[in-house]
Amino acid sequence: MENLLKGKKGIIFGALDNKSMAWKIAEKAYEQGAVFTLSNTPVALRFGELNELAEKTNSTILPADATKMSDLQMVFEKSMEILGGKVDFVLHSIGMSLNVRKKVPYQELNYEYYVKTLDISAISFHKLLQTAYKLDAINEWGSVVALSYIAAQRTLYRYNDMADAKALLESIARSFGYIYGRERKVRVNTISQSPTLTTAGSGVAGIDALMDFTERMSPLGNATAQDLADFTVTLFSDLTRKITMQNLYHDGGFASMGMSKDAMHQYNKSLEQKDCK
Repeated sequence: MENLLKGKKGIIFGALDNKSMAWKIAEKAYEQGAVFTLSNTPVALRFGELNELAEKTNSTILPADATKMSDLQMVFEKSMEILGGKVDFVLHSIGMSLNVRKKVPYQELNYEYYVKTLDISAISFHKLLQTAYKLDAINEWGSVVALSYIAAQRTLYRYNDMADAKALLESIARSFGYIYGRERKVRVNTISQSPTLTTAGSGVAGIDALMDFTERMSPLGNATAQDLADFTVTLFSDLTRKITMQNLYHDGGFASMGMSKDAMHQYNKSLEQKDCK
């Protein structure tokens, strides 16, 4: 289907470079007819390649710290000014943990880092929604989507305090989604994506092994960033008007699996190698 987002206006938070999920979503949204602004932190903009995406999608970049209400207000107000009115969709693709970056184990969390993890990766979502709500910045039947991960429900080795942040993120989507839907007919959902080799993800220890495991476990295989972009634009569109307050698994079936044939085969091979020693 072409022009799925024709006439739609939005804001995309979190695109960094062409490996990032928000970048792929922005490209797809533009391809489907949407116009939007792009936002990330000033620090991220210095390290990323966002100017290239802005040029490609005819978008304006609005540097902002999503943990600061004043910055968020600026982004929404300027976006409405640039785009000519209220927006129809917003993407929250924001997450960072200093505990993960500095390899601090969960049982020894640095609590100053922990608070930052929650503020950046989850509370920023509440701040975003609150700002949009107060400014009445989203049209009726608009859509807000945040990116999550199955570690919100299950324990995954080394995912650390980001798991807590994702659990909070999903709770915020449900709680604010009820209010936003009841009062303004705005949808709020999260997408639980397969592990994806983004610039940030590639720095996580063990990401290759995790992706191999989930690929073997998922009957359809891992969902790529491009697959995610295809799915996300449907949530921005009018085709999904009655979907809200949901955490939607986009992971090739991984969330419903216990043990797959391929994973069992690989596990048995490791046992045979162990027995041979």
